[in-house]
Amino acid sequence: MGPLLERASDLTRAAAKLAAPTSPVAHRELRALLRSMNSYYTNRIEGEHTRPVEIERALAHDFSSDADISRRQRLAVAHIQTEQACEQALVSGQLVQSGPGLGLYSARAILHLHDLLFQGLTHQDLILSDGHSVLIPGEFRKRQVAIGRHEAPAHEAIPAFVERWAQSYAGVRKGEASIVAAAASHHRLAWMHPFADGNGRVSRLHTHLLMHSMGLTSGLWSPLRGFARTEDRYRALLQGADEHRRGDLDGRGNLSEAGLIGWIDYTIEMCIDQVEFMGEQLNIQGMQDRIRACLMFEENARKSGVRKEALIALHYLFASQEELGRAEFKAMTGLGDRVATQTLSALLKQGFLATDAPYGKVRFAIPSHALRFYFPALWPEAEKDQALVEVELRGDDEPDGAATTCPSG
Repeated sequence: MGPLLERASDLTRAAAKLAAPTSPVAHRELRALLRSMNSYYTNRIEGEHTRPVEIERALAHDFSSDADISRRQRLAVAHIQTEQACEQALVSGQLVQSGPGLGLYSARAILHLHDLLFQGLTHQDLILSDGHSVLIPGEFRKRQVAIGRHEAPAHEAIPAFVERWAQSYAGVRKGEASIVAAAASHHRLAWMHPFADGNGRVSRLHTHLLMHSMGLTSGLWSPLRGFARTEDRYRALLQGADEHRRGDLDGRGNLSEAGLIGWIDYTIEMCIDQVEFMGEQLNIQGMQDRIRACLMFEENARKSGVRKEALIALHYLFASQEELGRAEFKAMTGLGDRVATQTLSALLKQGFLATDAPYGKVRFAIPSHALRFYFPALWPEAEKDQALVEVELRGDDEPDGAATTCPSG
């Protein structure tokens, strides 16, 4: 445990430094973006992701006429809504890390997660790969399954296994030990394979919620991105922890202790990497430079009516202010009234600003086409997808050079 606890302590210190250097509105915008990204990545691990732009359309209730794409869109939206609902439940106390009630370490909690993730799908969506069995949301499996070389516990024993899992991890002391426990519990939950389908999604979301409940994420990072960006290691180390014990020096249970340690070490290492990455992305001075680059691109390449003089006002909204009156925003641009009004209208049309009323105050927003500038390399697939959308709109054969990923500082 010693080295693992040290790494967990490193994660705690790194996460403590990642205070959101943004206004509450900008923070909320970023969290909404990250939920979409988390949905994309967790479904990508299952080979059932869809294009980021199709997730954006689904959130606007625009679903594809293609049955498979629309099913994947529903999966994506379900994850986004479940993640948001559970994070809010953690804040309100309806969902807690451990203890009485709906604790995260409980059969009730994982059944609830599974139900939320799949209850919005159609009957056709829920038909399993055998072609006739149907997944029942929020219900433990009723049949025997094998995943690769791993044969999961008998379905009759699942309630007892889950109860033992809950008792073991809910009682771990707070602090670094609870981080180690969160990593271990991910593997143990996946190993039990309690559902006919959706076990990976539930396990990953459960780990995300555990990290969030410990105050480590601030809504600014998630292990889900890290798992998907290191998918080969993720799969190999999960499988390694499935292996049977290799002799008397490999733990005391049926499974390999060395394999479990390898998995835990990887999980904590990956979490630290995600925290440090987001720390770089949220650097205040760096953000100002990235907003400037985006506005210059809009003005010179896209010719959308957006002007670089909006930089100070946009950065002010990102860094410290929730909303600005329109007159105040225009004054900060230093432009004449007519040009400032045109610029403000262009910023609203292009999604750089949002408002609740035709003449109401404006607030910071993150349009998908600005992602490659604002948070370069955060979600490369979305950046590439947006470039393809721009190509489709222009009717070109290839994206121009300006549509590629903006290098980070």
